[in-house]
Amino acid sequence: MYILRERALQFLEQARFARERGFLELALFNLEQCAQLYMKYLLYRKVGDFPKTHYLRDLADRLLAVYGDVCRLAELVKRWGDVMALLEYAYISSRYLPIRARSGDVEKASAFVEELMEVGRCLETYS
Repeated sequence: MYILRERALQFLEQARFARERGFLELALFNLEQCAQLYMKYLLYRKVGDFPKTHYLRDLADRLLAVYGDVCRLAELVKRWGDVMALLEYAYISSRYLPIRARSGDVEKASAFVEELMEVGRCLETYS
């Protein structure tokens, strides 16, 4: 289970690296991977499994179902739904379609992932 968390943190580091070099599409891809693996880690901690999906909004809904509204989780899901959709699109398009990311997209996605990690640290105390 801890490999999911470790990999999430590695993707976060790669996102920072890509962002610093102006590789915005790769930064978004890495932020999506970070969020996806970290959400799956949190679910696995609590229930011993996680959905086999790549959709962040589905994972966020599952987190809410499992943890309830603790650690500002519901607020996070509501406020960042559009960014989760952007990251889902970035994941799919990085593999199949060309996109052009903007620095504002990466900034918003980075802020979401940072808040997710903060909320996640709180959720870890509920596992």
